[in-house]
Amino acid sequence: MWSAYVMCSAQDKDAVRLTLEQIDVIKRMCSNYEELELVTSSTAVRETKKIGCLIAIEGGHSIDSSLPALRMFYDLGVRSLALTHTCNTPWAETSSSIHRVHQRDISLTEFGKEVVKEMNRLGMMIDLSHSSVSTARAVLLISRAPVIFSHSSASAVCNNPRNVPDDLLQLLKKNGGIVMVNLYNRFVACGKKANIATVADHFDHIKKIAGSESIGIGGDYDGARGFPEGLEDVSKYPALIQELLQRDWTEHELAGVLRGNFLRVFEQVERVRDELQAEPASEKEISLKEVDNPCRSNLRTLLPSSGSLGRHHPSASLPLPFLLFLLIVF
Repeated sequence: MWSAYVMCSAQDKDAVRLTLEQIDVIKRMCSNYEELELVTSSTAVRETKKIGCLIAIEGGHSIDSSLPALRMFYDLGVRSLALTHTCNTPWAETSSSIHRVHQRDISLTEFGKEVVKEMNRLGMMIDLSHSSVSTARAVLLISRAPVIFSHSSASAVCNNPRNVPDDLLQLLKKNGGIVMVNLYNRFVACGKKANIATVADHFDHIKKIAGSESIGIGGDYDGARGFPEGLEDVSKYPALIQELLQRDWTEHELAGVLRGNFLRVFEQVERVRDELQAEPASEKEISLKEVDNPCRSNLRTLLPSSGSLGRHHPSASLPLPFLLFLLIVF
């Protein structure tokens, strides 16, 4: 999963453009290297003979509180969106205390619920890594499709805000989603030195609470520095699998951890999409009060035209394509 990530400082500015540029880089990279293949479905992941490339967006600020932007990203091949990164959005709350802009009393607003429902309708995976516990809980209670924590670990083993507490693991089991275990020392050992056994403790705990079918591997090697001894890079994954085998994990369970569990979630997300195929695209818009900032154009404040045609043109209330049609005809 390639992350089309842009920094939180781009929020309310040019986050959409920067995200488009990241998607462009990913698509060109996957096209230019013969060992890579861009995939956009679970079937394509199963059938490719190459390294399958999925596009993920890490941070809801990339859609600029716009469902049309979310839909356009899906059309470009994006199949996963993390609702937050290290900053709140106007409609969802981060687990981080670094960039707490858009403060509010509710962790998932009514518009945030619409984002969740539209992602279900589109067939886009909802990623709750970086979301606050309260936001994750709210999503788990309303999402019709399984969710993922793409790079998080277990709070009971390391009490870090980025990790998943037991009550959420129980909800995740009912939801059918997965936690893809993050291997960063800060999240597996709370900043202390770690080894393969430390990481395996997270796998054991998540299995105990939510079952082995709720686990994947999140890695996060390109997003952090400082990893457990013996798991310094992806070439060391076999050592982790060996440790879990020694802890009486079965080969069937580990096949799920390595591939099957993620594919099951992806397939179920697509199944929910197919069930919702008759549902129209959501026309919900976030309230102007929630997103008011100097960089955002407010087309709904345009005054009617007073041109020489001598008629009233309610152009401010019409979709742009119809507005262009009126300009051409009249």
